[in-house]
Amino acid sequence: MEYRRLGASGLKVPVLSFGTGTFGGVGKLFSAWGDTDVAAARRLVDICIDAGVNMFDSADVYSAGAAESILGEAIKGRRDRVLISTKATFRVGDGPNDVGSSRFHLVRSCEAALKRLGTDHIDLFQLHGFDALTPVDEVLSTLDDLVRAGKIRYVGCSNFSGWHLMKSLAVADRHGWPRYVAHQAYYSLIGRDYEHELMPLGLDQGVGAVVWSPLGWGRLTGKLQRGRPLPKDSRLHGSAEFGPPVGDEHLFRVLDVVEEVARETGKTVPQVAINWLLQRPTVATIVLGARNEDQLRQNLGAVGWNLSPEQVARLDAASEVTLPYPYWHQRGFDERNPPPV
Repeated sequence: MEYRRLGASGLKVPVLSFGTGTFGGVGKLFSAWGDTDVAAARRLVDICIDAGVNMFDSADVYSAGAAESILGEAIKGRRDRVLISTKATFRVGDGPNDVGSSRFHLVRSCEAALKRLGTDHIDLFQLHGFDALTPVDEVLSTLDDLVRAGKIRYVGCSNFSGWHLMKSLAVADRHGWPRYVAHQAYYSLIGRDYEHELMPLGLDQGVGAVVWSPLGWGRLTGKLQRGRPLPKDSRLHGSAEFGPPVGDEHLFRVLDVVEEVARETGKTVPQVAINWLLQRPTVATIVLGARNEDQLRQNLGAVGWNLSPEQVARLDAASEVTLPYPYWHQRGFDERNPPPV
């Protein structure tokens, strides 16, 4: 297993992490993902640790907290061998303060997560989304308090826009508070929006990408075929409405090339898709999900080899889309080649 620094921090993380969204199976979305219980989770954790995958990602909203509880049971007795990443901000109850990144909610969310996980600290604590109603100073001073109290080690964010992230970094620098070293973001061969602004920001500011849904919300598993209905076991039956959108034309244009490269390399479609991501700038770790041992072992086969530059170029070309403004206007700009207007 390869390990990379998480952004500009000194923490080294495996290039593949394991996501616990399949643990618990509570609710419409998460039951479609999986319903892994403690015994099965412990077996998946065993396989991960044996392969060098020592980082496990969760969130308080995954199966209404059950995912964190199951993860805590699965790692019991070996907490010192793993890194735990979890998230808070989204709604977890009916009360007016059961959502957001206020001091009230973050402190309570962190303490509840520590209890469910059965640990005294969280290695990477991330805001699951940007709270536009709570002052950034309040958010970051709260995270600073939690770091100083030893309850969290590093801070990150998830699903932020470029200005959300840059404003937060500027405020952190102004007060000497902990900076976000990770941005857990959607990025895949069929969803490259991350590259427009967040990747350049990450390069400039030392923020590492923790990639979620590297297989495009289950669309790059190799099971989908043009003109045919979804396979019966596809999670898209129960979760497509919650995931990132993609048109069929674009999806199958990309899949055609991914399948070609898979045949050339002797790898699977998911392995090719994940390996492509591992060669992209700022990517620190890719969060893998798996409902069973077979899925996990297949995804672990994405490391230990690399696509050729020619294969990467073909995948780049197949998955490229027209950039939104102002990115198309600035593309390729330099002093010798100014934009037309």
